[in-house]
Amino acid sequence: MSSIEVIGGEQLKGELKIQGSKNAALPVIAATILNKGISVLKNCPKILDVFHMVQILEDLGCAVSWDDNTLIVDSRQASVTHVSEESVRKMRSSILYLGAVLGRFHEVTIAYPGGCSIGARPINYHLNALKKLNVTQEFLDEDEKIIHCHTDRIRGNDIFLEFPSVGATQNIILTAVYAEGTTRIYNAAREPEVVELCNYLIEAGARICGKGTAFIEIEGVKRLHDVEYSLPSDRIVAGTYMAAVVTAGGNVVFNDVPVGHMESTIRILRKTGCLIDIDGSRVRVVARRRPNPIELIRTQPYPGFPTDMQSQLMSVLCKADGVSAIHEQIFEYRFHNVNELRKMGARIELDNESNKATIYGVKSLHGALVKAHDLRGGAGLVIAGLAAEGTTVVTEADSIERGYEDICRDFGVLGAKLRYCSDNEQYMMKRHAIDAVQ
Repeated sequence: MSSIEVIGGEQLKGELKIQGSKNAALPVIAATILNKGISVLKNCPKILDVFHMVQILEDLGCAVSWDDNTLIVDSRQASVTHVSEESVRKMRSSILYLGAVLGRFHEVTIAYPGGCSIGARPINYHLNALKKLNVTQEFLDEDEKIIHCHTDRIRGNDIFLEFPSVGATQNIILTAVYAEGTTRIYNAAREPEVVELCNYLIEAGARICGKGTAFIEIEGVKRLHDVEYSLPSDRIVAGTYMAAVVTAGGNVVFNDVPVGHMESTIRILRKTGCLIDIDGSRVRVVARRRPNPIELIRTQPYPGFPTDMQSQLMSVLCKADGVSAIHEQIFEYRFHNVNELRKMGARIELDNESNKATIYGVKSLHGALVKAHDLRGGAGLVIAGLAAEGTTVVTEADSIERGYEDICRDFGVLGAKLRYCSDNEQYMMKRHAIDAVQ
């Protein structure tokens, strides 16, 4: 496991380009299976989650290559319908191969997915929807963790989602592209990453209406064709780095910001008192004083405030000049960071029953040895470390690499002092922290 050492106290200054979107790339990568040809994906981020999805493509028989940040997928020779359990356990988004492989081959064997420990995230919405499309499901092990789905033909149908699940919406779309007839999704997820999947498929010849709304209609087609597609910049990475400026202070210009997808994040960050100046996709963030508190923030499905920004915002509010509250309404285990931030001097009360955190802002945080429990939580701890006095070591930082190409490089460009640590350095830091407590 890697660690990140952060020496706090430096304000952030300079200019930075935002990387390609993780959450847009993953479903589109899965969708390349449907093409039966060549897909060229530009602005694809080189992150662990993408590498895992690419490995699954290769396991399925695809030929994959990189040209800088362009991913080239040739799926003509794909023939395997079994997604290995080892691959699936590594990340949640691997479940998107359920719909993609099923859509192309009419059968798939896949394990329940792994990923960050932020909540149960069951796939019952996915499986219930597939039944409506004439898909038979059989569990292949006693623990019901490996499932075989098959059909003689996929038939379009009307599907009403109990909750606007992003993954379920995407899997329905992937399965329905080659269906006989028309599939209609009611209460569909509206996230930009669903829109990007639709855009890629439409460019490849799919017939999809209603993208970005709660009603999506997919008219089945016989084939797709080769496509070249540019992925958008990452709205969560942009929000993370903007939040870091608000927490640590500074004056930073961010380029290639997907402003149209970040209305709720920008609105909340502006409430903290920072200046956010927008010129197209170029955004300047200026923060000169302690953040203002925010009475209550609720995480919600898009276009509400994203749960993927909750941990980063908590780090901001730890230094606010007053009392704030966050109500996490999407994932029940998103508050792993509370105990870690407390080690840095944060004052946070947690109500587990209501899944609500009350944050009492403090004038300063101090460095500590903390642990990244998940992707966004780890990024939030790096942000807190940037604003803290002294040195913070974020252990098990591998999870951060699932969504950020190089968080140390990016913050380093902005004048921050941080670096990845070797295993031996990590051991010595832990040993020093234990001795200090004793």
